[in-house]
Amino acid sequence: MEKIIDCSGLKCPEPVIRTKHFFDSIEQGEATIIVDNDVAKNNISKFSKNNGFKYSISSKNNMFYIKIIKDNCQCDSIKTNEKPLIVISSDKLGNGNDELGITLMKSYLYALSENDTLPSDLIFLNGGVKLTSHGSECLKSILSLKDKGVNILSCGTCLDFYNLKDKLAVGEITNMYTIAEKMNSASNTIKL
Repeated sequence: MEKIIDCSGLKCPEPVIRTKHFFDSIEQGEATIIVDNDVAKNNISKFSKNNGFKYSISSKNNMFYIKIIKDNCQCDSIKTNEKPLIVISSDKLGNGNDELGITLMKSYLYALSENDTLPSDLIFLNGGVKLTSHGSECLKSILSLKDKGVNILSCGTCLDFYNLKDKLAVGEITNMYTIAEKMNSASNTIKL
């Protein structure tokens, strides 16, 4: 019998965590996850894709139904990423003078985009999401990093808080579960 997991009305990261708990508890099987917003739909889709699960999405009456199938040939082991992961939690680099901090962050991201050794991911949290939004003076460097294969991820809750979700200019919207998972699987996490 197929499991139904109703996550309608739940905030990030609860739909992904409930989905993960179910699939961690079984060797193989399937479930339909019910969510009521695009962010939850996208987060569960990414979770399914990252774990190698088969999934399909349908919608009805403003609800999304994500059918996920886990078969017994998938490996649940956590893969460690050898490249560093960088977490940027402010639109300024360092403490002290804000104008200097903005200049330093712009300079850092430019220098990083010209570096031969690149991180696997750049995760933007809190005020850092301002850097991935339209109007940011750092967009050119962040776009260059994305073009070179760096994953650019901005916290959806943070974008909502700053009313920037519609102004995201580069990368993807992510959730705290994915952020925690990426930080835990990175061999080296750098926080700015």
